[in-house]
Amino acid sequence: MAVNIHRAYITAIASAVAFGVAAPLAKKLTGAMSPFLLSGLLYLGAGALATLVALVGKSREEPIRARDAPRLAAVIAIGGFAAPLLLMVGLARTSAMAASLLLNLEAVFTGALAASLFGERLGKRGALALATIVAGAVAVAGASGGGLSASSLGALAVAAASLCWGVDNNLTRALSARNPSHVAAWKGLAAGAAACAIGLVVDGKLPPARAIGAALAIGALGYGASLVLYVRALRDLGAARTGALFNTAPFVGALAAIPLDGERPGLLVGAGGLAMAAGVWLMVSERHDHPHVHAEEDFDETHAHLHVHDEHHQHAHDGSEGPEPHSHPHRHARLAHAHPHGDDLHHRHRH
Repeated sequence: MAVNIHRAYITAIASAVAFGVAAPLAKKLTGAMSPFLLSGLLYLGAGALATLVALVGKSREEPIRARDAPRLAAVIAIGGFAAPLLLMVGLARTSAMAASLLLNLEAVFTGALAASLFGERLGKRGALALATIVAGAVAVAGASGGGLSASSLGALAVAAASLCWGVDNNLTRALSARNPSHVAAWKGLAAGAAACAIGLVVDGKLPPARAIGAALAIGALGYGASLVLYVRALRDLGAARTGALFNTAPFVGALAAIPLDGERPGLLVGAGGLAMAAGVWLMVSERHDHPHVHAEEDFDETHAHLHVHDEHHQHAHDGSEGPEPHSHPHRHARLAHAHPHGDDLHHRHRH
């Protein structure tokens, strides 16, 4: 189990790095097309990569089911359409460094929603971590100026994008047992096509081919690869901790803005970034280990996901399941034990 958690940490951080570099790269394209078209092309690139992975890979992951459709539709609308559109609006009006750092608010919204709506454990340390991140975000937003300046409106748009992705992360929580490539493919292609259709009406013409290719490539890396890795980590860590680890992405983006966009942090931005880094460290350095009970009735015959036969998976087979890791409907026997764990598929219990 500890090995799985460590692997999930690495997966979440890799997802964050891929997402982090996307903001300063996308900033360079904001003048070439409308936010609708730019966000749409980014997510079309993400969906195309995820589709390719799903087609060429020999995954034994659990596919998306018909009963997942309502939640998947919400994920597409909120996380695939609204959030990237708001981010592109924000990037056009504020610096890439400030926008990247303000994306730290995603962990705040993710953690707060996970704790209030889904009963994930937050605790005093987690609450302090989120408060520290908010304080840092206030400092970064303050550097954008007050009133209704373009930069302050840009900061508000990035904050709104963070809220949308916080909602999206918690909705995706219930899809974390499904094939990540399928989730990313549906999200990218559906949201990207809708945004591009609106963008073509708004712009009235296609941008240069070079800009289209760049947007598709940035989307494939920053959203496609990142999302597949994120869903894999979400399965083992839960929404709050995966969101906190993913929150290293803003720091990657802020650092990348220095060589890519020639930006330099001012005093307020630097202080806000340090506060946010402290909040992220508080969250991810926490060790959660206590006696807990897995009740047999926690899962029914629809419970299916990719697994190996570890301590949590001791069940009978009929011989058709294939080699491990494999996915099939299964039940869990009652189990009482203690070990380090996150809020994964099998540890979503009250505290």
